[in-house]
Amino acid sequence: MTDAKHDIIVIGSGAAGLTAALAMAQTKRVLVLAKGSLTGGSTAWAQGGIAAVLDAGDTFDNHVRDTMVAGAGLNDRETVEFVIEQAPASIDRLVELGVPFNQDSGDLHLTREGGHSHRRIVHVDDATGWAVQEALLNAANANPNITMLAGRTCIDLITDRHRTSYSGAGHVWGVYALNEETGEVESHVARATVLAAGGAGRVYQFSTAPRGATGDGIAMAWRAGARVSNMEMMQFHPTCLYNLEVKNFLITEAVRGEGGHLLHPETGHRFMADYDAERMELAPRDVVARAIDDQIKRYGLDYVHLDISHQPAEFVREHFPTIDEKLTGLGIDMTSQPIPVVPAQHYTCGGVVVGLDASTDLPGLWAAGECTESGLHGANRLASNSLLECFVYGEAAASDILSKWDDLPPPPTIREWDATRVADSDEQVVIKQNWTEIRRFMWNYVGIVRTTKRLERAANRIDLLSQEVEDYYGSFVVTTDLIELRNLLQAAKLIVRSALARHESRGLHYTLDYPEMDEVPQDTVLVP
Repeated sequence: MTDAKHDIIVIGSGAAGLTAALAMAQTKRVLVLAKGSLTGGSTAWAQGGIAAVLDAGDTFDNHVRDTMVAGAGLNDRETVEFVIEQAPASIDRLVELGVPFNQDSGDLHLTREGGHSHRRIVHVDDATGWAVQEALLNAANANPNITMLAGRTCIDLITDRHRTSYSGAGHVWGVYALNEETGEVESHVARATVLAAGGAGRVYQFSTAPRGATGDGIAMAWRAGARVSNMEMMQFHPTCLYNLEVKNFLITEAVRGEGGHLLHPETGHRFMADYDAERMELAPRDVVARAIDDQIKRYGLDYVHLDISHQPAEFVREHFPTIDEKLTGLGIDMTSQPIPVVPAQHYTCGGVVVGLDASTDLPGLWAAGECTESGLHGANRLASNSLLECFVYGEAAASDILSKWDDLPPPPTIREWDATRVADSDEQVVIKQNWTEIRRFMWNYVGIVRTTKRLERAANRIDLLSQEVEDYYGSFVVTTDLIELRNLLQAAKLIVRSALARHESRGLHYTLDYPEMDEVPQDTVLVP
């Protein structure tokens, strides 16, 4: 089935995708495709907030400097300035959409997080992402020019290779997507496509990312011919709840921002003083995650403690109602007890290379959000800069597409998806086994601390699995699990290749074989 009723296709229904869709739908017909539910992406999970210079004592220069320091100099300064200067306008638009940010005496309440020199995080309690997601979805639902289709797992970008008259020109015309309900593959065709498909967190065994964060957008863009950059820069959040029943529950950065201490669970020692005496718990995430990882490995611990019980109980409950409610249900009173925490994969800093206008290497394709490498985050994302990037680049993609609209050619005739030579699989165990294997060796070999030998072991495993997965993909009917496995393996390969290419330790990439940082920062750019 070919769908060409829309001017523009947006892949992803999170902050970046819906921001772009709303900006373009003033004059164009926009189709938004979402894997699973419309709220299944990372946006709804974001606890912290959005970074913006709104305080009288703060400046853009301060925010730029904090971002560059966290990013270990690998950031693109022009990009950093561009995003940070757009931040106040992005907050204004969200307020207009009805996001109920916390107030303090009539002004927006600002909190502080690790790596920030000032209070500049606007938030909705400790569930900012959900409030933003809800406001954007309400606005999109109310717009007659936006059609949202949930339950669409995107398989591959449609390029000139898929024209009825083959061409190798590389223009993107939309996407092939699996209808999860019917099992049919649909061809969604348009003049412009915006990729906002999120990160690749589920490559790892422990991750705060939602189930669907399998690197789909990055893998699709790579296969279509786009460059990717800095995939070795995978951020690990220092504080994920350690609980054998509850997986992937994040304890927000703001708990440390509001005075939480990290303690050895047996001795009570506040160990961050041993790693970063000046910034302590407010050091950037890579520093804190490595410190916790070192404590766990050195002392044979399962977890460390995060303790904010020295603050007044009312203060804790007022600032962290969602976390408090969750922990109370698990028998932990955070107002009087420490929280057991471990590091977990949290954010993909690398991705598809984009310019300031959100354009990619491929004509007809723009990208925004966690699937991209814009130059904002560098070697480590500063807390709460991620949602900000989604809004700024969602707007940038929309602005660039609309400004070039008259020059964008109409789509050619596209070949339908060919499923005539495949059969239904009776070996789903193959998918489950490979999925589990990838996530385990990526955690053990390509985690917080790396070595060349570990990376080479991971590369060998990936080579063995690649042929198996491609044979399987070519023989059987596509399912969401199979599509995700293929993308997961591709993302893992890009991460390992990038990590092997960087012969230094910088930001999130820490290797025992090259512990020093090079004088000149350089991006790791992979070309298909």
